[in-house]
Amino acid sequence: MIRLIVGLGNPGAEHAQQRHNAGFWWVDQIAVSENLPLRPQKGFFGDLARLRGPAGDVWLLEPSTYMNRSGQSVAAVARFYKIAPEEILVAHDELDLPPGQVKLKSGGGHAGHNGLRDLVAQLGTAAFWRLRLGIGHPGSREAVIGYVLGRPPRSELERIEQAMHRALLLLPRMLRGELDAAVMELHRGNTEEDKPR
Repeated sequence: MIRLIVGLGNPGAEHAQQRHNAGFWWVDQIAVSENLPLRPQKGFFGDLARLRGPAGDVWLLEPSTYMNRSGQSVAAVARFYKIAPEEILVAHDELDLPPGQVKLKSGGGHAGHNGLRDLVAQLGTAAFWRLRLGIGHPGSREAVIGYVLGRPPRSELERIEQAMHRALLLLPRMLRGELDAAVMELHRGNTEEDKPR
């Protein structure tokens, strides 16, 4: 059962269109589809909204702490509402998947992602769900920072948005606790041309 959905990104208009904010983009899609405004909550170090799920309240969160301190916000919300790590779904940009591909999984490493790294440190575990939104890789480690802080071209953005929409359609299943079924259905939607080479 998912009770907290987190989008990872950096706050501010200057970061809004950057690849690193893909997690924010997906949570924004949920908020728009449910007509839920995300409102600043100082005590939680982020913007928060409440979604009425099939099994109770589900919180939407976009930390305002910048990426490398995302865990501060997530841990504050989880502690206050008594949400276990395995009830948290974190949407984030994923270098190891091409634009247009999206994967859902529970647990795993942070693979150098500073937002995930801080979440693991603050929660004391990696046992939360991740929605991995493919943004592609620039080809060299040295180019990663500039790449994730850059804007995707229109063709890539359209593929990322299509992948996010597929994930959004499966949100009701995730909220009902049908996560394994959601994983299978979501991964079936990844087309051959989107698969890593």
